[in-house]
Amino acid sequence: MIGMIQEIVSAVLLVIGTLLLLLAGIGIVRMPDIFLRMSAASKASSLGAGCVLLAVAVSAADIAITVRAVAGVLFLFLTAPVASHMIGRAAYMIGVPLWKGTLVDELKGHYDTRRHTLRGVDDASPRPQRGTGPLGDVRDAGR
Repeated sequence: MIGMIQEIVSAVLLVIGTLLLLLAGIGIVRMPDIFLRMSAASKASSLGAGCVLLAVAVSAADIAITVRAVAGVLFLFLTAPVASHMIGRAAYMIGVPLWKGTLVDELKGHYDTRRHTLRGVDDASPRPQRGTGPLGDVRDAGR
């Protein structure tokens, strides 16, 4: 009875993983720009591969195989988002164009390409120099 339940759960995880991997492949082909392709590739393929590895862990009778499969899932879930972020950041830095249907570029004007740092919303506009405000410099107010 337990063997039959293991086989059913393993088969369901394999089907779900395969469908997610297929969805990731379709997303890579159909998405219009690198940022959307990267999103489809990183999310759907990570979940798909994770489901396939979990199917292996469920169907394996050996604890060593199960531990390796679970370690593979954890490694995949820890590294895929970092890699996808770094690829997206590099693409944005070198000026890969956004899809023409993109409505908002939230990084525009906030990313310093020379220093490779992100400025906050408050730091987006340059700070006024001393003495350039409408009332002048504070030290000059009493003179």
